[in-house]
Amino acid sequence: MNPATEKKLREASARHAEIGALLSGPDAAAERARFRELSIELSQLAPLVETFAEYRRLQRQLAETRAMLEDADASIRRLAKEEMPALESGLAAREAELQELLLPKERAAERNIFLEIRAGTGGDEAALFAGDLFRMYHAYAEQRGWRMEVISRSEGEHGGYKEIISRIDGAQAHARMKFESGAHRVQRVPETESQGRIHTSACTVAVLPEADEADDVEIPPSDLRIDTFRASGAGGQHVNKTDSAIRITHLPSGMVVECQDRRSQHKNRARAMQVLKARLLEAKAREQRLREAGMRKSLVGSGDRSERIRTYNFPQGRVTEHRVGLTLYKLADILAGNLDQLIEPLIAGHRAELLAEQAAV
Repeated sequence: MNPATEKKLREASARHAEIGALLSGPDAAAERARFRELSIELSQLAPLVETFAEYRRLQRQLAETRAMLEDADASIRRLAKEEMPALESGLAAREAELQELLLPKERAAERNIFLEIRAGTGGDEAALFAGDLFRMYHAYAEQRGWRMEVISRSEGEHGGYKEIISRIDGAQAHARMKFESGAHRVQRVPETESQGRIHTSACTVAVLPEADEADDVEIPPSDLRIDTFRASGAGGQHVNKTDSAIRITHLPSGMVVECQDRRSQHKNRARAMQVLKARLLEAKAREQRLREAGMRKSLVGSGDRSERIRTYNFPQGRVTEHRVGLTLYKLADILAGNLDQLIEPLIAGHRAELLAEQAAV
């Protein structure tokens, strides 16, 4: 283990002990917000501190066993030689665990998300493909036991969607879905194509973590223009009788959010505000990433919507994940929602890059 890593671990252990002392103090629970913040930090540090303690125990045991190799007694030397491989293996395993535990934790990893799918180049074909992507994500959400709720939709003239926004509520939703942001390209022969030519269309996908109480997203009322209008599409007669749909325009940024899938104007407004806050947070985070990274692309891509991340080729039944150079001839399987075969390599690639950056420090 390099000295820099060991220093981080010693500092984490010291911080863990410090927080433990603070929480056991007589006035610890007086400030509830601070108590909760410290408790969360303590629980996050605990696995790291416990693994480091085990690493140091094995380190001491290994040093003692190596010293036994020089013992005058042959039976002791033989015993030490037998114990060495297991100790070395255990020490290496603990070091690997510590490297993983030291990786930066994303605040948004456990958040629910807003999933936005928009038809791009390709006209009707792009809208149809947006429908395919929505059904794919809906099937994946069902597989993972997530709840998916449509917030707003604009249907294409011949099927699919020009735009569809939904909210996904479930464990690890952002951690697993965040790599879906970007441009998705489809290559297939449209039903209206008489000469069998392959057309290329595209959709953009944006995955936005939902804002939580800890996020500082203050939006002055003067920055907003709120319009009501009559909802269209699915929803029965009710939506045709009341102006329950909401359109919120954030004047400084020009962002526009609509919500019309709830019967209540109040609920539509609350949901639209959630989406707006998520977009503003993502814009702020994107600016910070670009500033810190000097616009350097990462292994899994920047998440920018203009970036082509994946191609779905229907004639060949092929899906190509460009960020990790992975090609699978399982198009039907993936469109049926079996996305882990694409998501897992992306997560592994991202983790490998973080580990490499950490080792270089």
